[in-house]
Amino acid sequence: MSVTAALLEPLVAAPAATGLFLDFDGVLAPIVARSEDAALPAETRGELERLAARYGLVAVVSGRSGDDVRARVAVTGVTYVGSHGLELDPAAEHWRIQIRDFAAGAPWPPERTDLKGLSVAFHFRGVDDEATALHELELLAQRATEEGLAPRFGRKVLEVLPPTGSHKGTAVHSLVERAGLTQALVAGDDTTDIDAFRAVGSLAHAVRVAIVSDESPDVLRDEADIVLGSTDEFLQLLRTL
Repeated sequence: MSVTAALLEPLVAAPAATGLFLDFDGVLAPIVARSEDAALPAETRGELERLAARYGLVAVVSGRSGDDVRARVAVTGVTYVGSHGLELDPAAEHWRIQIRDFAAGAPWPPERTDLKGLSVAFHFRGVDDEATALHELELLAQRATEEGLAPRFGRKVLEVLPPTGSHKGTAVHSLVERAGLTQALVAGDDTTDIDAFRAVGSLAHAVRVAIVSDESPDVLRDEADIVLGSTDEFLQLLRTL
């Protein structure tokens, strides 16, 4: 038996006690130049339909808004949590207007600005001068901090969020507690997914899957039990569950 199969075996043996917590971009759907063009492959949607009927909980925990990712996945029986888990935090709602105003006043191209309700993303994938763009975004991050917001860099993106302390990890922990789960698989591709990896550390059995690229932070690999190189490879893993 391979190492991967051995790690997954307890999950497969007790699906009712197991939750699957999956990011969308870079995990279920390939990364694309424009985030609005991201699409879930039909084969992956079919696997999610099967898994939602078999496992105790299947959740897509995304940086996108919940409504956005729900529309893109469109699988009944899946739980959707957007804005890096902020949608489960009532305190985050207080910051919605300030996030909107910050996005409106930011000196960044509208076509590269993605307002997600409780957070805003400033994308710099594919810009002509990445060094200059990164410098401008670092200044924007400083401004966000000065205004009491929480900036965070990810894969070719600066995200600005409410300073509530909520993140994907707190969302995953809450969902695990609500469903009474004792096992979990968490899959991610970026810095924000590390919180979700760590949230399942106290469970009886947990498997952390990193889908990596040249843009992925080293710590994501370090904290993963399984490292894959593409969304296609992750689809193959889903087929074994």
